Amino acid sequence: MNLLSINNLTKIGREKPLFTEVTFGLQEGEKAALIGRNGTGKSTLLNTIAGVLQPDEGTVVLNKEAGVSFLPQTPSFEPEDTIINHIFKHNSPKLDIIREYTDLCNKMQSAEGEKLEKIQKAYAVVLQKMDDKDLWNYESQISSILSTLGITNLQQKMGDLSGGMVKKVALAQVLVEDSKILLLDEPTNHLDITTIAWLQNYLHETDRSVLMVTHDRYFLDAVCNNIYEIARNKLKHYEGNYSHYLEKKEKEAEIEENTERRIESVLRFERQWLLRGPCARGTKIKARIDRDMQLINREKFKKDKGFTFEVKGKRLGGKVLELDGISKSYEPGKKVISEFSYTFTKGQKIGIFGDNGSGKTTLLNLITGTIPTDTGSIDVGVNTKFGYYVQNPVFKDTSLTVLEYIKETAEHMTLNDGKKEVRASKFLEEFGFEGKIQHSPVSSLSGGERKKLYLVRLLLENPNFLVLDEPTNDFDIFTMNILEQFLMNYEGCLLLVSHDRYFMDKCADSLFILEEDGNISGFVGKCSEYIELRQEEQANKADTKGGESLPLAPAASASSTTPSAGSDATRNAGSKKLSYKEQKEFETLDAEIPALEAEQKELEPQMSVSDFATVQKATERYNEISRLLEEKYQRWEELSERL
Repeated sequence: MNLLSINNLTKIGREKPLFTEVTFGLQEGEKAALIGRNGTGKSTLLNTIAGVLQPDEGTVVLNKEAGVSFLPQTPSFEPEDTIINHIFKHNSPKLDIIREYTDLCNKMQSAEGEKLEKIQKAYAVVLQKMDDKDLWNYESQISSILSTLGITNLQQKMGDLSGGMVKKVALAQVLVEDSKILLLDEPTNHLDITTIAWLQNYLHETDRSVLMVTHDRYFLDAVCNNIYEIARNKLKHYEGNYSHYLEKKEKEAEIEENTERRIESVLRFERQWLLRGPCARGTKIKARIDRDMQLINREKFKKDKGFTFEVKGKRLGGKVLELDGISKSYEPGKKVISEFSYTFTKGQKIGIFGDNGSGKTTLLNLITGTIPTDTGSIDVGVNTKFGYYVQNPVFKDTSLTVLEYIKETAEHMTLNDGKKEVRASKFLEEFGFEGKIQHSPVSSLSGGERKKLYLVRLLLENPNFLVLDEPTNDFDIFTMNILEQFLMNYEGCLLLVSHDRYFMDKCADSLFILEEDGNISGFVGKCSEYIELRQEEQANKADTKGGESLPLAPAASASSTTPSAGSDATRNAGSKKLSYKEQKEFETLDAEIPALEAEQKELEPQMSVSDFATVQKATERYNEISRLLEEKYQRWEELSERL
């Protein structure tokens, strides 16, 4: 059943259309994602569908029985509202009864005498309503959602909450509402990795329809069965999850490149003919000229360059950074960071794993000297230069243009070869700051654009010890790919906090695990491996206790200098050597893959000739080989990992 229909939607941006003639529908149970670069209008489209913004053209038609719950990127709220009032703000018969039930439960705890008797009578009435409407399971689901999101004090005022907690309460609000459609704008922002895993499972299992904007690629893969990409002001549909989208985009790029080559081959002859100045009086001649001009003025295919760079930073000395017994408490008797010692060495890339409130940002602030330690000492090497990316950067002068702000740090960047330089304006272009925006004031930028600009400036400063606190919030996937490539090749030290598991897996080789008691332990391996290990340990303990639900297991132990490798045996326990048959298969693949690659290369010249039949035949075989190679590459990698 169709729940949502979007017809010919158009929205004009600051200088040009964000998107035009957008048409698609959302079916019951469908899980879809909007993706695209920053500034293409993903959030604007979501806000327009939700009714927050009005389209310049087109319509949004909602099934009357559906109901929509919308999580904006920056939720709005009344500061004096309590959490419980905010969560149950929107009226629905079910939520009204549950809100009344919750209010009476809270009031009974402090009431006495006649007041208590009056409340108890009202309580008996609402209990009957809960029974009649069969709302106990629904109420239980709401309690579970609030508990999982760490929302316990329902009487706390919204104005007293941190930005991250406001986003959690807003998420809870849309999840508990009795609606069939969820519109979610960056739902994983401000959530810790454990909570993201829970939300991922919730959205995968729910029968509600979902349309969301997110940059979390694991999340996209696990939840979504349809991808809608906004590019060149148009919306394009890709069936399948994010991995399927990437495969289809790669094939599209190959086809478009081949088409461009064929068109340019034709135009080489046509341009010469046009230069001879043919007479345009005849109908056929005029039609040929018109066709040639359309081809010449066409929108040409531009392949993503996948911009990569390595900076020539200051070399680290023998001593990088030494922590000796550092600790921090904000309340007496409750340590956020217990006595922690660690010696950093060149080239280490460490991710920090912990639930919200466990002290991740506090640890970064201690290490960078942003806040003082309660105990212990920090010894920074003479050549160590920090680059600290904070979650909410402050700009001293927002009247500066984007380019002026960057040039305050450097006119250009020297790359790792020591010879090539990249101008500041070119560097900005590669991060999506193109054209007029470089000469616009910083004050005109969106929150996401400001964060990206702050990151560009930080990288231009050439630090040799990067400390990054949630650098991926509000970035598009393209920007994250650039940052990932940079960090993977980065020769300095890296200390990273991120809720994005894919990003953590790519950039961090080991982890600091922040535990509830303030202790910090270590783990050698990727973030996803650690999560898998925790889940296995939790499942084993639950089995031991007869299925009783237990909290997640504590982290592996760590020494004062190197994260523990004690978990390696657990991670490698499932690997097996190749059988004789698999060994023969591997040898066959070793011979087949180069042969197919050679055949594919031989086909390329045939795809640029003027004979259409030859081009068609070559293209079909080329695409067939691409499909075969994709399967054989994957199988070769699976077998090679077990050699």
